[in-house]
Amino acid sequence: MSGRLGYLGFRIASALFGALPESAMRRLGILGGKLWWRFAGEKRDVVRRNLARVIGEAEATPRRVREMFASYGRYWAELFWVRERRHTELRANYDVRHEERILEASAKGRGVIVALPHMGNWEIAGLAAIDLGVPMLAAAEALPNQRIVDWFIETRGALGIEIVIVGRDRAATSRLLGRLRDGGAIALLADRDLSGRGIEVEFFGERTTMPAGPAALADRTGAALLPVGCFFREGRGHTFEVGSPIVIPDLPEKADRLAVATQAFAHALEGLIRKAPEQWHLFQPNWPSDRDQA
Repeated sequence: MSGRLGYLGFRIASALFGALPESAMRRLGILGGKLWWRFAGEKRDVVRRNLARVIGEAEATPRRVREMFASYGRYWAELFWVRERRHTELRANYDVRHEERILEASAKGRGVIVALPHMGNWEIAGLAAIDLGVPMLAAAEALPNQRIVDWFIETRGALGIEIVIVGRDRAATSRLLGRLRDGGAIALLADRDLSGRGIEVEFFGERTTMPAGPAALADRTGAALLPVGCFFREGRGHTFEVGSPIVIPDLPEKADRLAVATQAFAHALEGLIRKAPEQWHLFQPNWPSDRDQA
């Protein structure tokens, strides 16, 4: 029953937000995020600790924590609001910084790995990728409710993002490798180690782990590994910033190559997240010290 109710909730929210004009949708999403902050209880403490690592304890005030919840509310509102008929409006209100980095990497024909933190609205980046001529195959995590998984696949497909479900599709890795070997592009959300089998890095001054996938795929295929940040503009619209390619070092041992590259990627994400820390949607414990407190 709970699975059906969860899916029904997604459909109701999609109908509700989809009926609103863009400005009203955005305001309602932000308001919903702020209301969640008010009743979030222990979740507020988790988010505050995450934010404090980025901007310092003194700056991680209740107001700034609330803004993180508001940003996440906006993300969900936009996701529920998106329709194919609104692509023209979305395209008129985004810009890509350093798009030449993607274009140059794609022109080499060795594939492109776009690795992102959970920031802003990373879904809308699918339209930007199509406009640049590099449509994305994205990896997504399996969820218990297949109907909700199907809803995400449908919604992201409407934004030009092809999805492979990691953990459920046995051919997921083969599909990602195949896309890269054909010179195509893949997208990976890579700021959280969901498997618990990632590579240890220093991230905002404390040891944790990050997924090995981006560096491992780049090492295996020779594809370019590009960190990308997605940011909400003040008001309407989005900005996508493409970072400098992460170099896979010329070291004899694979483990050493992946460790060095993943640490470099972690530092690149730090730089992107610091540009808009309230837009980093990290609402789970991400460092061992926090997990120990949970």
